[in-house]
Amino acid sequence: MTQIWRLITNFIFIGSFSFTFAFRLFIILKYGVQLERGPFDKRTADYVWMFFFGAFSLLAISAIPFLWSPFMGASLVFMIVYVWSRELPNTRINIHGLVELKGFYLPWAMLAIDLVLGNPLMPSLLGIGVGHLYYFLTVLYPLAGGNDICKTPFWVHKLVKRWGRGYQINSPVKQNESTGGAFQGRSYRVGGTSTARDPSNLGVFSGRGRRLAER
Repeated sequence: MTQIWRLITNFIFIGSFSFTFAFRLFIILKYGVQLERGPFDKRTADYVWMFFFGAFSLLAISAIPFLWSPFMGASLVFMIVYVWSRELPNTRINIHGLVELKGFYLPWAMLAIDLVLGNPLMPSLLGIGVGHLYYFLTVLYPLAGGNDICKTPFWVHKLVKRWGRGYQINSPVKQNESTGGAFQGRSYRVGGTSTARDPSNLGVFSGRGRRLAER
């Protein structure tokens, strides 16, 4: 019988109870939260899509025999670390009070720690590779003038909106007042003042605006 659930549960396991397990859990709690509250602030759907992209990519890579791994939770952790290092490259970090370096070098410092502890390096390298692929397709390539081929899909926006949590700037999903506070906020007219939602006008944005040529 095919065990379909393993496609999801393999990302939950990040190692047996040990120093490595505690360190990876700390990485998720610290750098995952910093990503969510920093570069992905008001971009909940994009944040969720980053994890989906990483999981799909790792599953595709695992189809290659010599890259197959029964558990890919460690790879997902390294993907988080790599994206964090690219989004916040100049942040100063201190590793166990021994080494202080810029955030850009954090994935490679963690890779060195895995080497010292005798952990397999392949899962870590796969996570770094997938993290770089995500960052290249969503940031570097569009900045170079390419198409945003890795744009957050519409179904992810709908999924996040259905949860009723988070906030997404320029969400393509139509706002529904009955869903709670998800995707709510203010908009801005070009060259004008901000506008806010007024419950009395049935959802129409109200406020003042200025013409571009107006003083």
